[in-house]
Amino acid sequence: MKNQSNTTEYTPVVGMEIHVQLKTKSKMFCNCPNNPDETEPNRNICEICTGQPGALPVTNAEAVRLGIMLGLALNCKIPEFSKFDRKSYFYPDSPKGYQISQYDQPVAEHGYVDIELPGAETDAASTTKRIRIRRAHLEEDAGKNIHPEGLPYSLVDFNRAGTPLLEIVTEPDIESAQEAKIFLQELRNIVRYIGAGSADMEKGTMRCEPNISVRKPGQQELPNYKVEVKNINSFKFAESAIEFEVARQTEILKEGGTPKQVTMGWNEKQNVTVEQRSKEEANDYRYFPEPDLPILHISKEQLAEIEAAIPELPQAKRVRFAQEYGLPAGDISALIDWKELNKYFEEVVSEYNESINQVAPLDRQTASALEAVKKDNANKAMANWCIQDFSALLNAAKIQPQESRITPANLAALIKLIERGKVSITAARQQILPAMFSHGGEPLHIIEDLGLSQVSDTAVIEKAVDKILAEHAKAVADFKAGHQKSFGFLVGMVMKELKGKGNPGIVNDLLTNKLK
Repeated sequence: MKNQSNTTEYTPVVGMEIHVQLKTKSKMFCNCPNNPDETEPNRNICEICTGQPGALPVTNAEAVRLGIMLGLALNCKIPEFSKFDRKSYFYPDSPKGYQISQYDQPVAEHGYVDIELPGAETDAASTTKRIRIRRAHLEEDAGKNIHPEGLPYSLVDFNRAGTPLLEIVTEPDIESAQEAKIFLQELRNIVRYIGAGSADMEKGTMRCEPNISVRKPGQQELPNYKVEVKNINSFKFAESAIEFEVARQTEILKEGGTPKQVTMGWNEKQNVTVEQRSKEEANDYRYFPEPDLPILHISKEQLAEIEAAIPELPQAKRVRFAQEYGLPAGDISALIDWKELNKYFEEVVSEYNESINQVAPLDRQTASALEAVKKDNANKAMANWCIQDFSALLNAAKIQPQESRITPANLAALIKLIERGKVSITAARQQILPAMFSHGGEPLHIIEDLGLSQVSDTAVIEKAVDKILAEHAKAVADFKAGHQKSFGFLVGMVMKELKGKGNPGIVNDLLTNKLK
């Protein structure tokens, strides 16, 4: 699948290199803790990850397993044999003077990720684009250079040195900053779904390096240069860096020049790329087979066992949520992007469906309305509560859904009480849900304790409506003369008469009928 250039436009050509830190207990080649949250410098280090003479590495089997699983999730082929190599480069954060990586025999290769691109218009259907994966290889991370502001020296923290990475390299199939951002978000979701890592760009457990060039109008072949932007740590910065580089390179091409093949850094404060050094080629690293580690052999039985452990992935879940729950694309996207939330949502749906008939409806009319709501709106309502109100509480408390005091059964029960007219949406949103989040408990008990039961008795509401209509003859006349705002005024007065507890649907219906 080749990128095609529009004959009249300058076309971005972007390939990505993404480093995913694998979620293992220990580092890639030693027993030091693999802890990205460690704050004390140089705490999790030993003679192996700091490159002391005579110290020998041992391959982390769990890192290999996770690397293979992630490769399979990216639709890659897994060779029976792969090996480690030494990649030589000399930087202060590289304690050995080389990195143990994989070069010509990676653990995974020739895969792809399908991403959903939004339509040009808000109501247009999305389109699917395939981003090919060239390779995914295991390696160890370097340490971290720290540059204290205003001081004439730098510091090095080796806590990160030796942590296991899977570096994923795409083909140059990405043609815009938006595509790059969507791809990175999909990759993050895949990593999280299979439990291979946290893929948190802000914490550095996933970092990306886009390789950017621009085709001239009518050009079909790949440009003869590329500019790499190093170690970007957020989706926003990735998108901004690509947009800036595409604009910069396009301007150079329009003036008849050719952009230099260099490695850039991203200055997030000024929103510009900054040249760091000329870009290295593979021969600059002087790769050769790692003499202290054996060749990896993955048997068919091991591969089948790893493949069987892969859970439902984001793309498959996206399709299922549309078919099974009938949710709109925006809701599905919001749920898919939060693995723990979509699991919670499905538990809420299960609880709702399991007990939908256990509470007797108030009357025949309510029963009929309930069935219609169940068919058309229940899944949407549950998704909305999870995505909006519940998520807001979770984010404020910085916890996951499963850590909340609101059980799926209790949220399902609250939604059913709203549907049955037991409580208003406003009261549920502003008082009941926060109370459930703070203290837990059954929503019905909270409603009773707070005196929030909604009035759905038609006779009671009709009495209040008749009173308000009699007291506000002018508003009635104004409405009949075509002033629609008067209807809202009358609704408000009825609700005030009922102390805010009137069922809005019944209030509206009775007012509408009596004003005809």
